[in-house]
Amino acid sequence: MAPTTFNKPSMERHRVVVTGIGVVSPVGIGNEKFWQSLINGKSGVSSIGDSLVDPRLLGYSHIAGQVRDFDPLQFIDPKQAKRMDRFIQFGVAAAKLAREDANLKDGDVDPYRMGVVVGSGAGGFDTVEKNFNTLYARGPGRCSPFMVPMISANMASGWVSITNNARGPSSCAVTACATSASAIGEAYRILERGDADVMLAGGSDACITSLGMAGFASARALSACNDAPEAASKPFDLSRDGFVIAEGATVLVLESMEHAKKRGATIYAELVGFGQTNDAHDIVMPREDGEGAAAAMRAALKEANLAPEKVDYINAHGTSTKLGDLAETRAIKQVFGASAKLVPVSSTKSMTGHMLGAAGATESAVCCLAIRESKIPPTINLSEPDPECDLDYVPNTARNTKVEVALSNSFGFGGHNVSLVYATCV
Repeated sequence: MAPTTFNKPSMERHRVVVTGIGVVSPVGIGNEKFWQSLINGKSGVSSIGDSLVDPRLLGYSHIAGQVRDFDPLQFIDPKQAKRMDRFIQFGVAAAKLAREDANLKDGDVDPYRMGVVVGSGAGGFDTVEKNFNTLYARGPGRCSPFMVPMISANMASGWVSITNNARGPSSCAVTACATSASAIGEAYRILERGDADVMLAGGSDACITSLGMAGFASARALSACNDAPEAASKPFDLSRDGFVIAEGATVLVLESMEHAKKRGATIYAELVGFGQTNDAHDIVMPREDGEGAAAAMRAALKEANLAPEKVDYINAHGTSTKLGDLAETRAIKQVFGASAKLVPVSSTKSMTGHMLGAAGATESAVCCLAIRESKIPPTINLSEPDPECDLDYVPNTARNTKVEVALSNSFGFGGHNVSLVYATCV
């Protein structure tokens, strides 16, 4: 018997646009405050307050990018807030801000045509730590009955679905520090193939805890610039000594072009390319030649049908680690060739610190705002560039320039590489 063959109908690709941005970050809550802080070169890194970490349990690094003045009750019902870890609260707040920014009302979209992909690189670290201590101090019966749904990485996505009555496609990307970029890419694919009209996409993390800090410190991954916190995150600088851990969340409202135009939405930018690869090299170290990262950039640009020289701005992963910054520089050179030194590149982690699973979405927000505002935020704390990191990193001062195409890079433990391309919507 001849094998059965299936002829799939040709699939129309729907264009995807960004109509809302919600940011909860160390440099500001709300996208306007966030943006002004970045343009003014303001650092959100400071000494860690004892409300988050017992100072007696800190290792060699005592600094972080903390979200200060965050009141979950401004965004969440008090009863619900008690059942959420801090990372979930951040995610729900960011989604609320994003919807408000998009002016997306309940009646504007069929609930079954609105989905959610909000990832977390680590889940509920704070809840794990508190319940572990309770277990040993007071016994298993005193652990929270809500512990499991508070620690699960998917529960930011779950709660965003619940609080927005989003009944469409719902999932959670987990690719370490590339998590929220992966989430945006997954949401993009859902919209592109027509399985939803609106997606809330991004990521959230809150790992500034004794256990979280101890883990990264044991790996010798953190900056030790305790005497000058604001100057500690220094991507591409010769004296960089590790990343600065940070917390927060960013959620974007992504819509099909047709849906956005039908409801008269304001559009920040169009998402035109998504590239995703793996180094298949090491659990924490990137390939020194940057080939995996370069492949992700090439894939994103190929999908966007754009030559590298058409890119006006690159928001780098730029974590302020010795090998990571160098590998990314090499990757950019591979992809951009002779134009590598002409395209402005900046790392906003110099100001926010590394927001882990929230970083990619936060930096996608930067790209969209750069397109809207015709401004490129700087890489601060860049006083003595590493001779091997010799690109235009927009040192210390924002730059006014037309940005029609922006590329955002995100890389994570496990070798995950994600690149996203945003462009002026025409």
